[in-house]
Amino acid sequence: MSSWAIVVMVAIIVWGVVEYAKARAGIVTDEDGNEKIAPREDGRSVAELEAARRELADLRERVKVLERIATDANSADAREGARIAAEIEALRGLPAADKEETGQ
Repeated sequence: MSSWAIVVMVAIIVWGVVEYAKARAGIVTDEDGNEKIAPREDGRSVAELEAARRELADLRERVKVLERIATDANSADAREGARIAAEIEALRGLPAADKEETGQ
């Protein structure tokens, strides 16, 4: 399985966990896309709802980190670093006599 497929699978799982947490916290989305807490009749306290909100915020932060990890390998800095590392490895593979000739 390719690394992109794994990243997509992890992102889908995290998204599902976030949606599950939102459903447990009673967060609903109206027709304009705004999220709000639905009125509850099961007696959950405000403290429990605040804890669920904090958990949701933490999960969103984790998704952001996963997205950054997935996209960092494609940035210009990452490609430049890989190019420099490849050049260094290529120079390590040269025999000592060739290094001296190219250095003079």
